Amino acid sequence: MLKTELLELIANGENSGVEFKRDDIRPEQLAKEIVAMANLQGGRIILGVEDDGTPFGIQRNNLEEWVMNVIQDKIHPLMLPFYEEIKFDDNKTVAVITFPQGISKPYVVREGNAEKIYIRIGSTSRLATREQQMRLFELGGMLHTEVMPVPGTDIACLDEARLQNYLKDIIADPETPQTPSEWKSRLLGLGFLTEAGDRICCSIAGLLLFGKNPRRYLKQSGLRVFAFNSEDKEYQALLDKIIDGPLVGRWDVSDSGKNLIDGGIIERFIEQVTPFVSKEAAKIDEHFRRETQWYYPIDAVREVLVNALAHRDWTRFVDIEIGIYSNRLEVISPGALPNAMSIEKMIAGQRSPRNAIIMEVLRDYGYVDSRGMGIRTKVVPLMKRMNHVEPLFEATEDYVKIVLPRGQSDLG
Repeated sequence: MLKTELLELIANGENSGVEFKRDDIRPEQLAKEIVAMANLQGGRIILGVEDDGTPFGIQRNNLEEWVMNVIQDKIHPLMLPFYEEIKFDDNKTVAVITFPQGISKPYVVREGNAEKIYIRIGSTSRLATREQQMRLFELGGMLHTEVMPVPGTDIACLDEARLQNYLKDIIADPETPQTPSEWKSRLLGLGFLTEAGDRICCSIAGLLLFGKNPRRYLKQSGLRVFAFNSEDKEYQALLDKIIDGPLVGRWDVSDSGKNLIDGGIIERFIEQVTPFVSKEAAKIDEHFRRETQWYYPIDAVREVLVNALAHRDWTRFVDIEIGIYSNRLEVISPGALPNAMSIEKMIAGQRSPRNAIIMEVLRDYGYVDSRGMGIRTKVVPLMKRMNHVEPLFEATEDYVKIVLPRGQSDLG
């Protein structure tokens, strides 16, 4: 790091990625600051600087060795930061410890027999809440929410006809289970059932995909759909509905193709919103039919919905929300982007599924692009071609929002 870069960092003050400390800091405090930043987005700890940004200079002999010993003894899993010392004109020297966002979250501080998880909030480091800890375990690949048990459920909560349809017709399983014991064993193996103590419960994935009434047991399942005749929410909605049901439909599969017998939540959603995302022509064409003009590419609408269902954070106890306004359609999926994903990576086509079982089953049915690149290969080009505008994306720690700006009908 150049001296000018260091001076700029100090001038900007402490923030979520920069912390000032004297080098007489206690080992536990240094470990706490490093862990908190690694659990967020990484950062820099500058030793030899007062809290107000005044350079004090490092005093400890063999500071680099001391820092590395603290990291080795106090932090788990082990990380390897970059350490450098930079001289000021007045013969003072400060040390900069730089480390990227951790890939083995959650990082913990070991104190005796206890392990403490810290997270960075603004310019302070705090103990992580239960929800924040779950998020960190998920980011580190140590918690797979979709295989968690849903209390109060059992195999009877799953739609046997849909399961039969999936195994026999969708994936062409040569050995469909015949007995209750065989069904239980197979569904446990597929991750649709899971063990919870001495009980066998539906997993979140199993209930969402094949449940008869998922929302009865998992309140955040389903969709909340609004439609308004304005650009903002109004007291009087044209549509305000919660759509419940299994994610997948039941299909008749033959040599001539697939025909829908009973729609899942995706088909039910399209049926409900069609009057609000399309318009029929006033005139009948030569085939005695009225042409339908869509305000959005229907494949793009379906894709952003499927993405929300496949990738949402099921630890968040809020619904997926779809808002239809006079100038746009919004889909809000609870939870931050999974792992180290970003909007830029998503648009570029990078794949990082949070719920692998759900994603693979949706891919088996053809709901998901076979390459898992629907945003790049469907949503963006379809919106450009039909509405002459790109979709808008917003990602926070609480939600991911995709906005499809509306196209204008030219039908009479």
